[in-house]
Amino acid sequence: MKKLVVFFFLLIASQASFAQLFSKEKIKNIENFDKQFLTWGYFLGLNSYDFNFDYNEDKKDILVETSFGFSVGLIGDMRINDFFNIRLEPGLFVTKRNLMYDESYFEGIDFNNSDLLREVNSTYIHVPLLIKASTKRINNFKPFIVGGFSTALNLSSNEKNPDDNDNGEFRTKSNMFFYELGFGIDFYLYWFKFTPSIRGVFALNDELVRDEDPNSPWTGNVTTMKSRGIFINFTFQ
Repeated sequence: MKKLVVFFFLLIASQASFAQLFSKEKIKNIENFDKQFLTWGYFLGLNSYDFNFDYNEDKKDILVETSFGFSVGLIGDMRINDFFNIRLEPGLFVTKRNLMYDESYFEGIDFNNSDLLREVNSTYIHVPLLIKASTKRINNFKPFIVGGFSTALNLSSNEKNPDDNDNGEFRTKSNMFFYELGFGIDFYLYWFKFTPSIRGVFALNDELVRDEDPNSPWTGNVTTMKSRGIFINFTFQ
């Protein structure tokens, strides 16, 4: 499903780009928009987060069932020159992941089916600082790549909860750090600039809060658990 959505997005973007590239229409919309030193806007989007695990022992992988969440936020853009901009994009990102454990993790331990599944609900206040590198504007569109670093506060982390997985509570850390890479296309419409983009985010620090029992079947074999995700954003400026 994720690959299909990404392919569909890229197909639409590429068709729109080539249509404008070979169009005879040369009138430029909002021609002086990019000459402003500061511009503002907002974005709406979808996100899909995953986890990347490293393990102490060679056991079956913990499977991650992902789903699409929603994103909303603001944009502040500072122009450096015709090709580079600095962007601040604080936003709210809501997502859900299910962790599915193999029965081998509970060898010698009494367990039931509910012990094999842990729901991880995350509500991130996500604040990236990005550098946007654009090509020269062609008619009414301009492709770009973007990259940078971000921090996130997880409001649903349960980090301070005294209960752990023995009581059904899977805990994650509140503060996260990421690096981000992506690309998109600016479309200059009659009244505003519309930008679809896709971006990958990759955690730099371990997100797992371990159980009190060092041999816990849920956390004992995990060396690191790092979030990674895909953002599909639609920006209006």
